[in-house]
Amino acid sequence: MQFGIFGSAQANSSNLGSGVGQGFDEYIEYNIEAEALGYYSTFLVEHHFTGWSQVSSTLNLLTWLASRTSSLRVGTAVLVLPWHNPVLLAEQVATLDLLSKGRLDFGIGKGYRHNEFNGFCIPQEEAEARFEESLKLLIKSWTSKERFSFEGKFFKFQDIIVEPSPWTKPHPPIWMAAGSKESICKVADRGFNLLLDQFASPELLSERITLFKTEVERRGRVFNPLEIAVARDVFVAKNEDDKQAAHQRHRAFRDRVLAVSLAPGQTTGAHILSYQKESDRAQDQTLFGTPDEINEKLEELKKVGVNYILCNSTGSTRDSMRRFAKELMCEYV
Repeated sequence: MQFGIFGSAQANSSNLGSGVGQGFDEYIEYNIEAEALGYYSTFLVEHHFTGWSQVSSTLNLLTWLASRTSSLRVGTAVLVLPWHNPVLLAEQVATLDLLSKGRLDFGIGKGYRHNEFNGFCIPQEEAEARFEESLKLLIKSWTSKERFSFEGKFFKFQDIIVEPSPWTKPHPPIWMAAGSKESICKVADRGFNLLLDQFASPELLSERITLFKTEVERRGRVFNPLEIAVARDVFVAKNEDDKQAAHQRHRAFRDRVLAVSLAPGQTTGAHILSYQKESDRAQDQTLFGTPDEINEKLEELKKVGVNYILCNSTGSTRDSMRRFAKELMCEYV
């Protein structure tokens, strides 16, 4: 199995209380130590307008992290394409891939938080169309050897060539989050890697992994289980009280995310939002507990075909990260 880090960073952790997040400097040091402990990758979110200083300039922070590490892969999970100029984004992504010598994993998504679409004055119902147009432009920007022009519904470009070219050919690995049958088939059809969310049960993960494997092979490609990453909230607890305190922090964070995600009067949304409303169900899928308790859950995940786990560091501690690496991760890598 392979293990990475998944999470966020706050510009200023002093106002957030212990265990909620790291300041940018702390985030960098956290990941430098993660590399030394044997973690394979780190994936960083993108969010805006939260009021709690959640990371917004994802590529900037990852560029700094890449310069401070040598083997750790740096990833986005995810950059929300509807909010970005795709040509400028193509240039920034290629630059990071070039400077990191091919260590970038480019995770993309459509977005789901109402407050972000509202803040950017972008109708949320346009998310799908904007995503598709932006993705088309990103691929064209990285693969075109000659100047090109483009005229779409949302973007127009005249006689451009996008520089620099990425280190990875034809472009960095692209990761997409998906949950439904239709979306998983779409990821396989595009030849992308698959991100599975942190709330799905092992039984549901098994169904999704089997579907993705079938669809990849049906298209004549060799299935690689490490091209599926599953996120899980992780906290190695000292005792039962320590575990329950971690669950309480976890619930508080989920509630805060839900508060900025739903539009006024809205009760449903993306599949992640539906999970977050089901507190007990979400809690069951965390890797919270003693090493023995977590090991049982890791074995269950391994049996259903999970080979790559992204350990969500939000609400975790350096001590928990160390204990997970030294007492659990080493048994599976």
